[in-house]
Amino acid sequence: MKKNNPHAEGPDDLVFTARLPLSSATLNYLATLIRGHLKKIGSPWRALPAGKIAGIVLAVLRCDQRPGDLAGGNGVHRTTVTRWVPEVVSLLAARAARLDRALKKIARKGGGIVLLDGSLIRTRRRTGGENRKNYSGKY
Repeated sequence: MKKNNPHAEGPDDLVFTARLPLSSATLNYLATLIRGHLKKIGSPWRALPAGKIAGIVLAVLRCDQRPGDLAGGNGVHRTTVTRWVPEVVSLLAARAARLDRALKKIARKGGGIVLLDGSLIRTRRRTGGENRKNYSGKY
């Protein structure tokens, strides 16, 4: 027997949420960047307002939420959310200080040690005795 009730809840109707420890200033800043970008490229509309796009992209980046889960809960397609992520990352990267300039500034102020924090990059580990030489116990 086939079930034809469109309002019956099933696994496709679940909505996943993410709690982001963000200030409203952070969300507003990113939403303003998105609005400016949309105005610059002449995009008349998006499926969601810039504030919601900012929240969704930050959930993907910060909490590693799956784009399909966030898309379904917000009434957009997974590929739309997947397209928004690199678009917003490039907007943020354009506002960031370039690494060479930041290092020169630190060197001018007399900094001797610089710690860089970023994303984990998947690498292949060496095998055998060469593996222990580069092992730190961290990622």
